[in-house]
Amino acid sequence: MPTADRETVTGLPPGIDAVRGDLTPMLSQYADLCAAHEDALVLFQVGDFYEAFCEAAETVARICEVTLTERSDSTGEYPMAGVPIDNAAPYLESLLDAGYRVALGDQVEDAEQASGLVDRAVTEVITPGTVVEDDLLESGTTNYVAAVGRGDASVGLAAVDVATGECLVTAGDADAVGDELDRIEPAELITGPNAPAFEPADAERGWTHHEYDPAAFDRDRARERLSAYAPAPERRFGSDAELRAAGAVLAYAEYTQGDDGPLEYVSRIRRYDPRDHLRLDAAARRSLELFENRGLGASDTLFDVLDETNCALGRRRLERWLRRPLVDADAIRSRHDAVEELADRTLVRKGIADALGAAYDLERLVGRVARGRADARDLRSLHATLSVVPELKRTITGEEHVATTDGEDDDLPRTDHLQALHDRLDELRELRELIDDAIAADPPQEITEGGVIREGFDGDLDDLRTTERAGREWVADLEAAERDRTGIESLSVGHNQVHGYYIEVTDANLDRVPDDYRRRQTLKNSERYYTPELKEREEEIVGAAERADALEYELFVDVRERVAAETERIQRLAAALAELDALCALSTVAVTNDYVRPELVVDPDAGVEIEGGRHPVVEHAAESFVPNDADLPRGSIAVITGPNMSGKSTYMRAIALTTVLAQIGSFVPAQAARLPVFSRLFTRVGASDDIAGGQSTFMREMSELTEILHDAGPDSLVLLDEVGRGTATTDGRAIARAAAEFVHDELGATTLFATHYHDLTDLAADRERAFNLHFTATREDGAVTFLHRVVPGASSSSYGVEVAELAGVPRPVVDRSRELVETDDAVRDRGGDGRDATEHDGTDRNRDDGPNADGDGPAGDDDIATELRGLDLARMTPLEALNALHDLQNRIERDE
Repeated sequence: MPTADRETVTGLPPGIDAVRGDLTPMLSQYADLCAAHEDALVLFQVGDFYEAFCEAAETVARICEVTLTERSDSTGEYPMAGVPIDNAAPYLESLLDAGYRVALGDQVEDAEQASGLVDRAVTEVITPGTVVEDDLLESGTTNYVAAVGRGDASVGLAAVDVATGECLVTAGDADAVGDELDRIEPAELITGPNAPAFEPADAERGWTHHEYDPAAFDRDRARERLSAYAPAPERRFGSDAELRAAGAVLAYAEYTQGDDGPLEYVSRIRRYDPRDHLRLDAAARRSLELFENRGLGASDTLFDVLDETNCALGRRRLERWLRRPLVDADAIRSRHDAVEELADRTLVRKGIADALGAAYDLERLVGRVARGRADARDLRSLHATLSVVPELKRTITGEEHVATTDGEDDDLPRTDHLQALHDRLDELRELRELIDDAIAADPPQEITEGGVIREGFDGDLDDLRTTERAGREWVADLEAAERDRTGIESLSVGHNQVHGYYIEVTDANLDRVPDDYRRRQTLKNSERYYTPELKEREEEIVGAAERADALEYELFVDVRERVAAETERIQRLAAALAELDALCALSTVAVTNDYVRPELVVDPDAGVEIEGGRHPVVEHAAESFVPNDADLPRGSIAVITGPNMSGKSTYMRAIALTTVLAQIGSFVPAQAARLPVFSRLFTRVGASDDIAGGQSTFMREMSELTEILHDAGPDSLVLLDEVGRGTATTDGRAIARAAAEFVHDELGATTLFATHYHDLTDLAADRERAFNLHFTATREDGAVTFLHRVVPGASSSSYGVEVAELAGVPRPVVDRSRELVETDDAVRDRGGDGRDATEHDGTDRNRDDGPNADGDGPAGDDDIATELRGLDLARMTPLEALNALHDLQNRIERDE
C-alpha cells in the first residue's frame, strides 16, 4: 500500500472551540471524540450510519464517493456525509487505501434505554496495519504493523499481526532493518525519535508511514508494557533497540483496539536473527517473481505454483516459509522427510487435505475470541475446526486406512517430523464439547437477540423460553377463540413493536365488540383493542423474552471467555495445522509436477549439481520445456552467452528457484539435485527504472550491483544478467569485466553471469574458477531456431536482427538492419573500423566507438587505433587510463 500524502482532518471547522458551548449535545460529543483522536478521521454512529461532519465529511464524500449533505443547528450549517454501518467495509477500505486512520465512534449504550443523548466512545481505530475485520483482510495473508526504534548501538524492528497475535522482533544496522522491512512488507510503519528513514524498495507495495508518540519508545515504558506480555523482557530481548521497538508496536496495537491493557492473545513474541534464514533482498524477490509477476501472466509466480494449501492457516505458513527459507541443514532435511512421506503415502496425503479443507482460520478466530469480538457463528467455526483434529490424528497414524496402495501395512508416521506434528494436534475435547453443548447449530449473527444458546444448556433459560413459547401459543389460539366468542369472522390478532399485541376489528363490526375490549389504536377503517388477559400475557411474553435474551447474552459471553482462556492452546494447535497443511501442499506439488528430493551437502566446497533442471513457473506456462543440467563448483563463475530469447535468464532463475525451493523444505523440479546450503541469494536481472525515486534503468542496475559487490560472500549465490548494458558499450564492457573479476577474486561467490559482451568469455582463460556456457541456436535459410539447450563453451552470435524479426519489427526495418550489419561486418573484415576482433560475429553491433569507428579517420590513425585496441582498460587504474589517453591525444595532435 503506497504511502499517502493526506491532509489533516480535524472534523470540525477551525475556531469551533469558541462556540463549543453552543453546539448541540451530539455535535459537541463528536467534537470531543475528534479532539481525543486528532490523528484519525472519526466516524460517528448515528442510528444505522457512521457520519462525519465538516472537513471530515468533505473528505469522506470525496474518497468514498457518497453524497455530501448538511446538518443545521443553532450554531450554523455543517457539511455531513455518512456510510451505512452494515456495509461499511468497502468505504473503510477506501479510506485506508487513501492513507487515513479511521476512529469508529460507536454507541456504547442502548438507545432505547438512554436518558437523553446516547453515550458514544471510540471502540476501535482502524489503520492499514491494524485491521482485524475479515471483510478488510485477504484470506490466508499476514497484515503487519511494524515499529522501528533506535537504541544505543543498533536499530530495533518489531512487527505485529493484530488479527492473529504473531509478534516478531529483531535488530541490526539500518541496512539490515531496511532489508527486513522489505521482506515482511508491513502495511504500516511507525517510527520513534531519531529513527532512520525507510523507503520501501517497491513503492507500489510499500507501507503507510508516520511518527508515533515518542513516549511509547521510552525504554522504561517499553519494559513495563512488555512485562505484561512476557516475564523479564530485558533478558528476552537482545538489545535496547529491540525493547523499544517491541514496546512501541504493542502500545500502538493496544491503542487501535481500544484496550486499556495488554492484548492477551499476543503471546507469541518471537525474537529472531535474519541470518537464520536465506536472505533474499527486494531485488531478488522481484526478479525471481516469488510473489508477483509484472508480466502478462500476473498470477504466474512461484507461490502460485506451490499454493496447493487447503486452508488459510496453511497458505499463510507457506508464504512465511517462502519469505524466509532455512539455512539449517537439519531443519531442511526434516521438512524433506515429511514431504517425502506424504508424497509416498497417497491416501494419507489426500486424507489430510480433505480434513483440512473443512478448517477455518483458527488464528484469526481465536484473535476475535480473545478480543471479545467473536459472535456465535465464530464459535461454531471454531468447533468445526476442532472437530477435524481427531480425524487428522487417525489419518496420520494410518487408522483410516488398512493398507497403502503398494500393499504395505500403514505404519505412520514414519518420520520424526510428522510424529511431532501428530503429538502437537491437541484435540481440545472439553472446549469442543462446551461449544457444541452451548451454541446453537445455526445461530443468528446478532448475539443479543436470542437464538444463540442451544436448548438444554441452561435450565433457567429453558424455563424462560418455555414461558415465552406458551404465551405465544396462547396468543396464536386467541384469534380463533375470539372469533367464536364474538361471531366476528374478520377479527384478527396481531403484534407490532410500538403497540404490542392487539385485536383488530373492522368498523362494520364495532357494534359486536365485547365490553371487556379496551381500545388501543384507531385506524382508518378499523379499531385495535386488547383485553386484560391479553395484556397480562403480553407482559409475560415480553418479560420472559427480554430476560431470556439477557440471560442468553450472559451465557454466551461466559462461554466465549472460557474459550478465550485456552487461547495459547488454540494458537499452538493452529501452528501445527498450518505446518501440516504447508507440508501437505509441498508434497502435492512434488507428486503433481514430478519433483525430486534434493540432496543437501554440508561442505564448504560443495557446489550446485542439477540434472535435468526446470523452471518451476515457466514449465507451467509453456507448451514444452527443455530441461538443462547445471554443474557449478563452489565459488565458480559461469559466463553464459547466447542469443536473445535462447533461455539464459530462465536458466539462471531456474537454478536460483531450485535453491529457494530446496531450502524451504520442498522437492525441486529436476531429475536429480545435489545442493549446498546458501546463506544469501542476490540477483541483478532485468531492466527496470524507478522514475519516482529518481533512478534511471542504469542507475538502478548499478545500485543493485553495488549491494551485491558489498555484501556477497562465499556462501552466496549470485545471478548477474547483462551487467553494463544500460550505458555506452565501452563503459558497460569495462564495468562488466571489472565486476566479474571482483566477484571471482574478492567475493568467492558462486555466480552465474549472463552477457552479450563476448570478450568476457576470455575470463575463463584468466581466472581459475571461471568457465563458459552458452545456449545453442541454428540458422537455416535466414530463420533462427532456439534450442534452449545449455552447453560448454562460448557462443558465436546473438542473432539480434533475427530476434527483432521474430518480435514483429516491420520488414523494412529488418531488411535495412541486415544491410547495415553486412556492411559493418565487411568493413571490419577489412580491418577498417578499429573494433575489437571478438566482435566480428556481430555480437555487439550497436557499440559507440567514437567519431572514427567507421574507419573514416585521418590516414595516420591506424597505428593509434591498434594501440587503443590493445589497452586493457578493465585492468588499468583511472590514472593509468588517463595518462594513456593523454599520450594518444598528443600523438594525434603531432600528426596533424
